[in-house]
Amino acid sequence: MNSTPNTPQRPARRGRVLGILLLSCVLGIGGLLAILDFRSADGPCDQTPTGIATDDYWLHFKVPAGLMPDHQFDGRPAKLQVHRVRPEYQHGKCEQTPVRAAVLVHGRTLPGSVAFDLQGNSQGGNALSVQAGLARAGIDTFAPSMLGYGRSTRFDHGLDDPDNASLRAYASDGSCPFGEGCDRTHNPVFPLDQQGTVLATNPLRGQRHAHSSNVRFGTTDVWARDIGQVVEDAVDRARPTDGKVTLLGYSLGGQRVARALYPGNTHVPNTGAVIAKVNRVVFLSSIFGGPTEDSQPPGGFVSFPLTVGERKGIDSGWAMPPSSEKDCTGHVVPGSPDQTWKQSMKEDVLGRDWGGTDASHPAGVQRSPTFSGYGWNAAVAGQLTAPTLVVHGLDDKVLPASNSTDIYGALPSSMSNKVLVQVRCASHQLLTEGCSGTRCKPPAHTAAYGQEPDTPWDGPHATLKAALIEWITKGTFNGKASGKFTIDTSGVAH
Repeated sequence: MNSTPNTPQRPARRGRVLGILLLSCVLGIGGLLAILDFRSADGPCDQTPTGIATDDYWLHFKVPAGLMPDHQFDGRPAKLQVHRVRPEYQHGKCEQTPVRAAVLVHGRTLPGSVAFDLQGNSQGGNALSVQAGLARAGIDTFAPSMLGYGRSTRFDHGLDDPDNASLRAYASDGSCPFGEGCDRTHNPVFPLDQQGTVLATNPLRGQRHAHSSNVRFGTTDVWARDIGQVVEDAVDRARPTDGKVTLLGYSLGGQRVARALYPGNTHVPNTGAVIAKVNRVVFLSSIFGGPTEDSQPPGGFVSFPLTVGERKGIDSGWAMPPSSEKDCTGHVVPGSPDQTWKQSMKEDVLGRDWGGTDASHPAGVQRSPTFSGYGWNAAVAGQLTAPTLVVHGLDDKVLPASNSTDIYGALPSSMSNKVLVQVRCASHQLLTEGCSGTRCKPPAHTAAYGQEPDTPWDGPHATLKAALIEWITKGTFNGKASGKFTIDTSGVAH
């Protein structure tokens, strides 16, 4: 044949169309799109992302019998919201470009899309979003909102019912003098009588009511099950080169991730299959300690499923010791607390119309589930097998930085790929924190970790993104597969 490279070859084109139709039948649309995102080495392709794309979707399931404390939810249909930010390649991804993916698990209050995809820029003009930063580095990111959070299912007789917020306490003799009932709590983060305080005006109009559910909403295993479903789905959608994802747990999410990876967990099916699909793990500002299995406290578990938080609770995530507040200039990026609350209210379609003392102008609250927490301690850490990165802010007032030291120390001595990174001038909200002033300039002949020489440190958010990118792509921090590191007040790693 005397055809040139530019000569149309219609039979081959028709064959390609038929092939695409066949693939769509076999793989489904998601799998087909993943395949078509590649280009052959001899055609136009991109080795690095040319942009990012964001979308939300839902994973459907039925609540397994006995999983939730309130058995009225057994067998009920439910769904999980997943917020995905992924890299895009204008000319298709080159075949030799590896596909990597990460699942990011939020903490006790903020849903996934708020915790990991906060909109806005740092003082240096760089995006605060963790997901956007990873996606621009070629990492496909999935941030679910666990059951009871964000736009995931909360149930009509669960967290959608304001009557399920807390009532007044039982009398000291154990009796209840109130017709609507009384409550108990096993944890100060679940305060009593929110019906008579936070929700008294909006939406309850001065009346307390009996609950439609009288037990805690969840247990750690409820969310370990969620994580397993999201990991399976992320592998199917992203099709990572090694068939695995990196799994990150932030704050209380650390406990839930650890439970999902605990080989001794007999309460959640297919734990072993989930462990096999995780290549590395990250514990970020994580809770640590407590029992391995669910254990009822002496006074009993919390007796209501719903707790609500006001704006001031969100702001407390940036709190530091007074001396650090003075020294750590610019750690709170201007406007970031406002943006966090704004995005939270967008995700909480009922809570945004609750709270406040003006019936005509609700202040908004953030609804969260009550729960019993367990499954993340030294005994569990000693059985983890995936390479582990532990990151924590040294000025965290919500969860102590000593948690990170304890986690690292409890990991198996045989684990050769484990890293501890502690960051100065970083609070519990280190993933969106910045830097301003003279302290941000590294000393001569040094550079902030992950940044170009002679550039000011952009803050803890930049350190975290750089650390995650290196960990996910190489399994190292600062070129090392193991060790302990401190990031100083100008962003330099030691």
